[in-house]
Amino acid sequence: MNVMLNPEPEVDFDEVILSQGELISDKLNILRFEQYPPNAAKGLRSFSLAEVATFLGNTQSNIKKLHLEGKGPTPQTTPSGRRTYTAQQMLELRQYLDKHGRSESKRYVPHRRANDALQVISVVNFKGGSGKTTSAAHLAQYLALTGHRVLAIDLDPQASLSALHGIQPELDRNPSLYEALRYDDARRPITELIRPTNFPGLDIIPANLELQEYEYDTPLMASKNSPEGRTFYTRISQALQTVDDRYDVVVIDCPPQLGYLTLTALTASSSVLITVHPQMLDIMSMSQFLLMLGGILQSIKAAGAHVRLNWFRYLVTRYEPTDGPQAQMVGFMQAMFANNMLPVPMLKSTAISDAGITKQTLYEVERSQFVRTTYERALESMNAVNGEIVRLVHKAWGRR
Repeated sequence: MNVMLNPEPEVDFDEVILSQGELISDKLNILRFEQYPPNAAKGLRSFSLAEVATFLGNTQSNIKKLHLEGKGPTPQTTPSGRRTYTAQQMLELRQYLDKHGRSESKRYVPHRRANDALQVISVVNFKGGSGKTTSAAHLAQYLALTGHRVLAIDLDPQASLSALHGIQPELDRNPSLYEALRYDDARRPITELIRPTNFPGLDIIPANLELQEYEYDTPLMASKNSPEGRTFYTRISQALQTVDDRYDVVVIDCPPQLGYLTLTALTASSSVLITVHPQMLDIMSMSQFLLMLGGILQSIKAAGAHVRLNWFRYLVTRYEPTDGPQAQMVGFMQAMFANNMLPVPMLKSTAISDAGITKQTLYEVERSQFVRTTYERALESMNAVNGEIVRLVHKAWGRR
């Protein structure tokens, strides 16, 4: 006997996805208030004496001695004598050491000097899931924790970098960089788009879906033979000129596509970091990305755009050293691009993914939430990657 099944009722797809998007947004906002009471704004944990010594490039015994002598900021001290510093106190301690303990070869405040150019690092990849946003977020925060003045720009309409810094675009209504890039009279100065984060020394320009408008506006302006449309690639660099004296490094999280936003970021960049997951399909995707990017850059070079970089590097992400095929892929890349590979990969770790569940980074989460060896292994890898990038930044400034 044939059984007739009632067909599913037809649905209006647009209405369904809008309602479900609103539902997810509301639930995420509830979680945000639960995680960051009372006002849904992210705080930041304190840092142990060992962490402070690492970020300052000093010794624990010397920092402890300063406290005992009543010099520098006063840390929180437990009955057992364990000292912790807030990020703001760490910044104050850095300034104290730079004033009282620096030498010709040791600077504790690594700000740009008069002739040092603003460093603009674009983090790019054509394929999602390469660890691009994770890399950009940890790099920006590490730069701030090591004393640099940093501006992070979320150029991805999906706004993952913004979310990691406690910003929910559809509810917080923060303007994106689109407001400084747009072609009409509503264009705003970049200074109006910048907002502080929970990390002292780190500001951010959040993303939202409006960024996608730039991908439509730019070819339209170019088709009208507008001078602004023909020179679209200068818009980010022009916007950054107005805040050049406020920052040492700008970190741009580009969208995972080769559009006008990415091209405009690249032409404003002094350095480029290409993240790549060491799997065959990812390497193939990156190959296509590089071929497309090279062809497009040659085209706009003919129009007057020149991408002149201090350095570019491939960063291997989510690397599992015990995975034979991954090790083969890394060897494959090193054989071809030895001079352009970061010497240390970013290891795959449950600590990174678990921290992301609560929209946090390794520099924010409490290590007590993880197995100690798991956390320390992930943090050591992350610090090694970011430390190498900081060395490249300082080398571009002519420092040892």
